[in-house]
Amino acid sequence: MDDPFVYLNGTMTPLSEARISVLDRGFIFGDGIYEVIPVYRRKPFRPVQHLARFFRGIESVGIRNPYSEEKWLSLIDEIVRNAPTEDQLAYLQMTRGVAPRTHAFPAKEPVPTVFIMSNPLIPPTAEMLEKGVACVTMEDKRWLRCEIKSISLLGNVLAAQNAAEHAANETIQFRDGSLTEGSSSNVWIVRDGTLFGPPKDNLILEGIRYHLIEELCAEDNIPFVSKRITRDEVFSADEVLLSSAAKEITPVVTIDGNTVGNGRPGPIFKKLQAAYQVAKYA
Repeated sequence: MDDPFVYLNGTMTPLSEARISVLDRGFIFGDGIYEVIPVYRRKPFRPVQHLARFFRGIESVGIRNPYSEEKWLSLIDEIVRNAPTEDQLAYLQMTRGVAPRTHAFPAKEPVPTVFIMSNPLIPPTAEMLEKGVACVTMEDKRWLRCEIKSISLLGNVLAAQNAAEHAANETIQFRDGSLTEGSSSNVWIVRDGTLFGPPKDNLILEGIRYHLIEELCAEDNIPFVSKRITRDEVFSADEVLLSSAAKEITPVVTIDGNTVGNGRPGPIFKKLQAAYQVAKYA
């Protein structure tokens, strides 16, 4: 079995030998931030934008960033170069560090725990892109700071499990009747040739692909609107799309067993998917 090298607190070490304290606040409280960067042909995709989101997250929860952007990019590059696959998902995580178990921040600021690893990137299959995927829905019961990419992901885990139990690709979540996001993806709808996405606020994690899709729409003359999207609008949409680092852009053809549009991936998806394939290798 492969034993890839990971970065942990200043040292490159085999994954099987990486260890943290049981008093790490990430382990005890989920007190930390993470980031996932897709890598194509060993080239990280929009790493500066990903790091900017990562830095916003750690700043928003008061964790001290021990490294410069250049240092982070160098560490990511080292992990990527030593991974066995060309296409990867580089994973970054920083926790507040090791301290006695108390809920409030420790009086003496601990040294943050820094961890970086890489996993193979498994993109949507040709069948998924050609035929589309099924989704199910549930009420969004997570906390109200979803713009923070926190490692406290139990709500997302339960939403993903809900999809798995229904043999679906993703769970689409709604809060008070409005679309928020999937368990690990942004969700989009198309009506009359216009792409709609939920507002970039505290109810969703603003995916790096959110900005990219806005750019692709502008380049391909696809009208784009950011607005509150109702449950009825999702179910009556001409197309529904998912986007994330791993899902890239994936078409949805059924939701809760109901057919989306004509039951096939639509023209807006096809335009965005083609443009995304060009952008990721640029």
